Order: sequence, then C-alpha cells, then structure tokens
Amino acid sequence: MSNQVTLQPIAEGVYAAPQLTPDAMAAAAEAGFKAIMNNRPDMEGGPDQPTSAQIEAAAQAVGLSYAYLPVQGGYQSPEQIAQCAALLKTLPRPLLMFCRSGARSTSLYMQAASLDA
Repeated sequence: MSNQVTLQPIAEGVYAAPQLTPDAMAAAAEAGFKAIMNNRPDMEGGPDQPTSAQIEAAAQAVGLSYAYLPVQGGYQSPEQIAQCAALLKTLPRPLLMFCRSGARSTSLYMQAASLDA
C-alpha cells in the first residue's frame, strides 16, 4: 500500500487502517489483501467522506470481499461485536479493517476475538 496509509497489524492476517478511499482499494488488492471491513458510519466525517457504497464498488471491482459494519468510536454494542465475530469467521485473510483512525476497528476486533477465547 502507499506510504500515506499507516497499517497497524492487530492479529495474524488482520490489519487496521485509518479512513480509506475508493482509490485505495486497488492498492490494497496489490498489497495482497483479500477483504476489507469498513467500520466507519457513512457521513461521520461530513460530505467529503466516501460512502460505503463507493468503497464497496471499488473493492469489488478489484476482487476484494467487502463488509460494512459501522460502529461508533466510544461504544460497540454486544450485537455489533457478535456481528464482527461472525464476519471474522467468513472473510478471507489478509483482512484490512478501517475507521477514522484505526482505533475503533482495533477495539472491535479485540472484543470480537475475545468471544471465541
């Protein structure tokens, strides 16, 4: 991926990143990622933030699996954590999760992974 995107490894085959754009999907595929999980609600960052539909279309165009699981920064519900756990069982690896900064994706992953612990 480009030097402008900071990838944070959070588990084997799972990485977190800050906000990604539709243009970043080709770079993610070239970097070897197989799936994208978007955890940022549409319009959270205002009208300049790309929508999930735009990112999904770009991801699918380059052969990436795509999941949209929007969560708030300060709280992820038990239902959202369970949804994430289910997605983690089905999405191919390596997986790139993203939100505004990568922090909520990391938190969501850790909580979802603890359900199987």
